This record gives sequence, structure tokens and C-alpha cells, in this order.
Amino acid sequence: MSMHSLIDNEILMVYNHEGHWSLPGGRVEVNETRTEAAIRETFEETGYKVTIGNLLAVNEAKFTKRNHHAIFFTFEAQIVAGTEEITLPHEISQIEWTAMDVANYRMPYYSQGLDKLLERPAFYSNEGTI
Repeated sequence: MSMHSLIDNEILMVYNHEGHWSLPGGRVEVNETRTEAAIRETFEETGYKVTIGNLLAVNEAKFTKRNHHAIFFTFEAQIVAGTEEITLPHEISQIEWTAMDVANYRMPYYSQGLDKLLERPAFYSNEGTI
């Protein structure tokens, strides 16, 4: 999920205990939409309440050591309330507003850069339970 400060051209990032920087986020729980998960995970990891905007990217990875296949949905988000706080210290050790070029370096899997994703969002629709 991309938390973007338009004024300072910065991205909100978290440092995971797994040893890498990422955007706030995590797994989707049972009966939860991806946007609901993004809202919950952002609050749990940063203390911020957000609204979710455009879908910016879909990435896929296979983690052979864990025999795990993951699909990552990156959404634009707007902070609407809350105070920056590490609420899950066993998962997150640092929260940082980061310059766009630093965020691009820390997350090379966005091959064209996060700033390019913000220029042309993708379409996302939750069709509900059918």
C-alpha cells in the first residue's frame, strides 16, 4: 500500500523484523476484502487510519524457502486520522516517511518506480459476494 505525502513527495514505509523495508500491509483475513485488509494492516502497523484510493500495482512472488506463493496488491491511501505509532513491535521496528527516490531504491520490485505508479493507476473493483 502506498501512503504518499504529495506536499513533500514522500512515501510511508515500515521496517519489518524480517530485515527489509516495505509499505504497510499484510495478509487478507477470512471474509475480508483487500481494501479492508489494507485499512486494518495500516492501522495495526502504523497507528494511522486511512481511506483506500486507486490500485497502483499487482506483484507476484514465489518464496521457495517457505513454499509460499503471494500476490501483492498496492493501493494508494490517504491518512484520515490517528497518530504514528508502532503498535506491533514484534513485527515492525521502524516507521519512516521516505523520499521517493529512497523508497524506489528500497523496493526495486516496483521496476518503474512508485512515482510512475501514481501517474497511471489500475482499475480495481470489489464485486462483493456472489
